[in-house]
Amino acid sequence: MSLFPTEADRLAEFPIAQESIFLAHAGVTILPRRVTKVMQDYLEESCRRMQEFPEAWRAVSECRVVAAQMLGAKASEISLLGPTSLGLSLVANGLDWQPGDEVVCYQDDYPANVYPWTDLARHGVVVKLLKPQAPGAITPELVEALLTPKTKLVALASCHFLSGYRIQIDAIGQMLRARGVLFCLDAIQTLGAFETRVDYVDFLSADSHKWMLGPMAAGVVYVREEVQERLRPTLLGSWNVQSPNFIAQEEIAFEKGGRRYEPGVLNVAGILGMKAGLELLLEKGIPAVSEQLLRLKARLVEGLEPLGFRFLGPTTGPNASGITTTWREDGHYGASLTQIFDHLTAQKISPSLRYDRAGKAYLRFSPHFYNTEAEMDRVVAAIASTPAA
Repeated sequence: MSLFPTEADRLAEFPIAQESIFLAHAGVTILPRRVTKVMQDYLEESCRRMQEFPEAWRAVSECRVVAAQMLGAKASEISLLGPTSLGLSLVANGLDWQPGDEVVCYQDDYPANVYPWTDLARHGVVVKLLKPQAPGAITPELVEALLTPKTKLVALASCHFLSGYRIQIDAIGQMLRARGVLFCLDAIQTLGAFETRVDYVDFLSADSHKWMLGPMAAGVVYVREEVQERLRPTLLGSWNVQSPNFIAQEEIAFEKGGRRYEPGVLNVAGILGMKAGLELLLEKGIPAVSEQLLRLKARLVEGLEPLGFRFLGPTTGPNASGITTTWREDGHYGASLTQIFDHLTAQKISPSLRYDRAGKAYLRFSPHFYNTEAEMDRVVAAIASTPAA
């Protein structure tokens, strides 16, 4: 099954597939041809005209619309900022925290979605840590059990970076909204891969360099219109503070909408590349992308289980994602995980080698929609042929 009319079309858009199998999109993605082209065109034009030429600025505005379409949001709720940690830090630092307020988060989440919240303890905020039974397996019931009348915000990842566990965004968000608790989402591991809507989300941040198939340090920050006045910008400049004719005013008055959180010049080249990646995904359709990712996961699981591999996180069901993380006990089936990783790299196959808090190693596979089931078969065959040292 392919989402491209022909193999030639697939290879034209993703030339990486002509020479290797890239399976690390949960890390830093390979760029599609159209993304690099639009960035190159912008840079080439910037040799001849000022970088803020009108067509580029129109494309920046259009990117807000495209990102809003992906999220089910309004364009006025979108700021074009990356990386993900910047948006999360804007939320953590911009709210009016009082001593005794509580924030709920998960210490074994990706560090970018941990440190902004645990750092609040120095302001007297009580940090309450979720403790799921399995990595990333955060359920509505688990979240609800930590809520108190002092809970101000819950900060979660839409999908765990290691286990690939996808949370129930709407169910958790509805429960929090009913209790008057703010909900902040690190969406970098689902946006572009699975439907990620903000109907019950207050804040969201995601850089484009993973599943959105975009460049590094170009991202999307969402702040729900109704809470924008509660979230004071902590980065100030001539772009987000009203400064007519670039004259600093005696009083600080913020711009409206997404510009409220953009202090200065934007990463225009990156934003145009991100826009191209988002448009490609919308062209294919997120439901179709999701279905392909789950097909590829099933093919990997089917091939790796007979080789003695076990899996971290769900392999099927509503919490499964495009991330397939696996391990097996060293010594029982020949080559170790590090030997397999090195062998795959030598064969021009690119998974990720990741570790948990205890130091245990895992192979993490994260193909995207352009990868094929035949490629997954080649990966399994390469693993099976790995020589033991």
